[in-house]
Amino acid sequence: MLIIPAIDLKDGQCVRLLKGEFNTVHKVAESAVETARGFLNAGAKLLHMVDLDGALAGEGKNRRVVKEVIDKVGIPVELGGGIRTMEDIESVLALGVSRVIIGSAAVENPDLVEMAVKKYGDKIAVGIDAKNGEVKTRGWIEGSGINYIEFSKQMESFGVKTIIFTDIDSDGTLAGPCMPRLLELRKAVSCEIVASGGVTTMDDLKALDDGGIDAAILGKTLYSGKIDLKAACETYN
Repeated sequence: MLIIPAIDLKDGQCVRLLKGEFNTVHKVAESAVETARGFLNAGAKLLHMVDLDGALAGEGKNRRVVKEVIDKVGIPVELGGGIRTMEDIESVLALGVSRVIIGSAAVENPDLVEMAVKKYGDKIAVGIDAKNGEVKTRGWIEGSGINYIEFSKQMESFGVKTIIFTDIDSDGTLAGPCMPRLLELRKAVSCEIVASGGVTTMDDLKALDDGGIDAAILGKTLYSGKIDLKAACETYN
C-alpha cells in the first residue's frame, strides 16, 4: 500500500480544513517546498496536492506553488482542484504534474473523463468525495444526487485506473477512515482505490491494507504528529 502525504493550498499557503468546510481553514506549515522536501526525505514516493481555491472557484490559483514544489523538490505530484476542461488538464500536465485528479467535472461532465483517459491514460485519476454516500462537488458544497458506488462503476467503465475516495464526514477529524464505505467500494470496482480522510494511526493503515486498499493519503495526522511518515513509509511503501 502506497503512503501519500498531502499538501492543501489556499492563497499560496499550506492549510487544512475540517470536513472540507472553508470556515475551518488553518495554516499548518510555512513553506510548501520545505514541507514537500521533508516528505520526500521521509520516504514518500508521491505527493498529493489540492488547490482549494481552484476547487471552490473553478480556476487554478496555486499552480505557481505546485510548479515550485515540482521543480525544487523533484517529488512526483498528483494535483486536484479546479480542473474542469481538457485545457486545464493540459496546463497542469505542463507544470510537470504526474497525475491529474478530476473531481467536480467528472460529475458535471463525465465525457471529459472519457476523453481525458483516452488521451492520457493512467495520468488521469478521479476524485470522488462523498457525504452519507452522496457524491459532492464544488469544494464539497453542492450535492449531486449520485451514489458513490454507482459513480465509481461508471468511471471505471471509462477506463479510469485510479479512484481517490474521500469520505467527507471523516476528513480532518482524526477519527479513522470510513472502512464500511471503503470496503463496499473495494467490492464494487477493480481499479486502484486511494483512501482519503480520517486516517489517524498505524492501526488505520493496517486496516486499509488488510482491506485491499491500494494507497492512503495522510494529511492532518502528519501535521499533528499522530503518524510518523518515515515509519509509515518504511512499513508500507
